[in-house]
Amino acid sequence: MEMTFFQVLWFFLIFLLIAGYFVLDGFDLGAGVLYPFVAKSERDKAVVRRSIGPVWDGNEVWLLTAGGALFAAFPPAYATTFSGFYLAVMLVLFGLIVRAVSVEFRGHDPQWARTWDACFFVGSLLPALLLGVAVGNIYAGIPMDAAGNYIGLPLIGLITPFTLLTGLLGLAMFLAAGATWIALKAPKPSELQARAAKLRLPLQVVALVLFAAVSLYGHFGIQPAMDPALGVLRWVFALVFVAGIVVSLVLAKKKDCDKGAFVAQSASAVALVGLLATSMFPNLVVASAGSIGPNITLMSAASSELSLMWMTIITCVGLPLVLVYHMIVYRTFRGRVSDDDLGHY
Repeated sequence: MEMTFFQVLWFFLIFLLIAGYFVLDGFDLGAGVLYPFVAKSERDKAVVRRSIGPVWDGNEVWLLTAGGALFAAFPPAYATTFSGFYLAVMLVLFGLIVRAVSVEFRGHDPQWARTWDACFFVGSLLPALLLGVAVGNIYAGIPMDAAGNYIGLPLIGLITPFTLLTGLLGLAMFLAAGATWIALKAPKPSELQARAAKLRLPLQVVALVLFAAVSLYGHFGIQPAMDPALGVLRWVFALVFVAGIVVSLVLAKKKDCDKGAFVAQSASAVALVGLLATSMFPNLVVASAGSIGPNITLMSAASSELSLMWMTIITCVGLPLVLVYHMIVYRTFRGRVSDDDLGHY
């Protein structure tokens, strides 16, 4: 079965949506996980919550859109991943819901402040870790029957040394993004800004080490079948990932370069998703050794060409509107958080 233009287009569009989520909600989740470690005073906590408060809900749209696009463009892949990862997906959703509630309630319910702070931390940690574990599974392979159904153990069957490494890599990238975001948004000079800036270096170094470990383990341990035609692109994405981290580290040491450090960190996140996409193509879900069923590919799982064509037309209209919305929101709330911004938080 030959692949078509729309099948290839939607394969990479879904990964583009995932990259958008990885960048935008990545710093939200990272800030939430770092929250109890960098925010020592009530004012510091309010600053962290305010830094993500106006944007977190819009950032999560990218995850919902990626899931919806997978459902519409490649229904069998959606069915396998969301049913096989059911408990993990529910934990991710639980975390996102708890985080949202804690952000909104924390500033209005001082009696339960410690509880909401704990919910904010846990609700950020669960998605930040489990999303990386899920990615590691679809890359390394999961046991499937002939119908494409997951036949492994619920949740526990998804945890292997490789998926733990990918989960930790994702968590490290979220934390590095959160540190760069807090350093960008916190008042300067302030102890909060200094603590966040200090954390950038070790977190980004850890991300580089984990990236090397995942790459070596994946290449020599997993040994996935990769499309040789995309070999150059894989090298480009890998080099951009490393360069983005290094540039972010260099810019972070310069005065008033927090924005450049954040942009470079975000470029690394996009490159990491691009490397994943080009490494998996044309597979959407890989069948592990011993599976009865074959890999789920973009050719075997794609919707009709008419459906993909209409999805493309709708995307050409809707995606620019979403981008305009983000531009307006981020421009409206640009700059560092001031005391006047903390009333609601």
